[in-house]
Amino acid sequence: MSVLSLLCKQQSFKQQLETFRPRLYRIAYSWSHNPDLADDLVQETMVKALRKSEQVRNREAIDGWLFGILTNCWRDYFRKRKELDNIDNVILVEETTPVHHVEQQNIVDKVRAAIATLPTGQCQVLTLVDLEGMSYAEVATVLEVPIGTVMSRLCRARKTLSGKLLEFRPEAQNTASHLRRVK
Repeated sequence: MSVLSLLCKQQSFKQQLETFRPRLYRIAYSWSHNPDLADDLVQETMVKALRKSEQVRNREAIDGWLFGILTNCWRDYFRKRKELDNIDNVILVEETTPVHHVEQQNIVDKVRAAIATLPTGQCQVLTLVDLEGMSYAEVATVLEVPIGTVMSRLCRARKTLSGKLLEFRPEAQNTASHLRRVK
């Protein structure tokens, strides 16, 4: 193979690469959301492609080959950027464990189930006051009931929930057993 034919092949390959530059840039920009970084990634892809041009077996499948190089450049960028953590700053033990999260979720599920057993009026008042933070007057307006009704429903709802959820307050269980009824 002569030097002239080799240069001609190299020149046609460069021209073919240039046609892929806008597509490579679009992909790099969609990955990085940074025009400068996208341009750098495409430039690095083009340089690597020119250096490895002898690896191309099928000129029609060059786009897949180029996107593979771009993907590797993207990965290399993250490898270079990876910061080293100071081991003294690493927390080795989390305060909340998966068991803790499961226990918390169980409590939430039991509270939701207990609220679901309340009569509709009490449930509405309880959720509007305690969850949404509305005032008694606002709840009375929303539900179109007197403010006294809001207060009594809320009191009954809280008392009912307190009885159903007593198991989550161990200190309350101990004091409840020591109470005695006085006539």
